[in-house]
Amino acid sequence: MDRLIGVFDNADEADQADRDFYASLSPQERVDILLELVARYRESFGEAGERFKRVYRVIEPSQS
Repeated sequence: MDRLIGVFDNADEADQADRDFYASLSPQERVDILLELVARYRESFGEAGERFKRVYRVIEPSQS
């Protein structure tokens, strides 16, 4: 992916440019960006991120 740099007069213009950019992408390009961000996030944890697992406990609701 090519990286672009833009200079804007205010935050509203920058936000609009972001919205326009993402609206111009195909659904597959958006998914590719998401997967790249997830991969970078996981890499930031290194080996610890590979071993980390989420644990959920299911509790039966009490009846009152």
